[in-house]
Amino acid sequence: MPTSRGFGPYMFQIIGIVLLFAMVFGSYMLAGGNFGVILHALPHEMMAIGGAAIAAFLISNNGAVIKGTLGGLGKTFAGPKWKASDYRDLLSLLFQLTKTMKSKGVIALESHIENPKESAIFTRFPKIMKDHFAIDFICDTLRMMTMNLEDPHQVEDAMEKQLEKHHHEALAPAHALQNMADALPALGIVAAVLGVIKTMGSITEPPEILGGMIGGALVGTFLGVFLAYGLVGPLAARLKAIVEEEGAFYKIIQSVLVAHLHGNAAQISVELGRTDIPSPAQPTFAQLEEALSAEPAAAA
Repeated sequence: MPTSRGFGPYMFQIIGIVLLFAMVFGSYMLAGGNFGVILHALPHEMMAIGGAAIAAFLISNNGAVIKGTLGGLGKTFAGPKWKASDYRDLLSLLFQLTKTMKSKGVIALESHIENPKESAIFTRFPKIMKDHFAIDFICDTLRMMTMNLEDPHQVEDAMEKQLEKHHHEALAPAHALQNMADALPALGIVAAVLGVIKTMGSITEPPEILGGMIGGALVGTFLGVFLAYGLVGPLAARLKAIVEEEGAFYKIIQSVLVAHLHGNAAQISVELGRTDIPSPAQPTFAQLEEALSAEPAAAA
């Protein structure tokens, strides 16, 4: 998907983070705030808050979610992996498959769906081939069609359940990040309470020293709220939006194959799928016609 005015896919996130720190700490500086108090308290407050947040994250998630969250952080800057050209490629792939099945029968598809890595149809789309779920979803559905052509609703139900399961698992990293964001304000209070305990142990110190110690304790509350609502929460929301957008790619597969299942011609099936593509990536009718006309004849 093209970005406006030459911005890379990650630029708005970087601009947002820079603006976040500039506005929050810039306003503090303009108000005459003492950065020395924050800088003095920052290392041990971040150790308490960040360390506790990471520990809670590790405790509450399994290895797959932890790995997915780390990869998801990269996605929040890179954006969705499916671009406009990928949607055109997907429609072209599905057109070839449904056209072959319609004109030559299910037997002609067996070699393609049983071994897609050596298929003359699948191998023309290397980026889609790298997505194991997309390939398995297509091949498994086509296999079900060969066994249940008299019961299309059974195939539709199976596709819907498979998509729901995949979508639920894909959202787990975003939920894990959001849970961390929800916990950060409370962990900030924990760090602040520890600072207050430390201050009460030095109650005989002069007021200027006690003031600095209380200010340092309040840095914990500030950091917890700041990180939760300024950084981690927005990253979780961004990751969730990306997962939702990438999920639309698999819904196109469902739309086209369901349309084929109900007896539509290959051209009509992919057109119905085109209308479900997110608007920024959706090709026009003429662009789809041009892409399909460039496809070779369906191979047996």
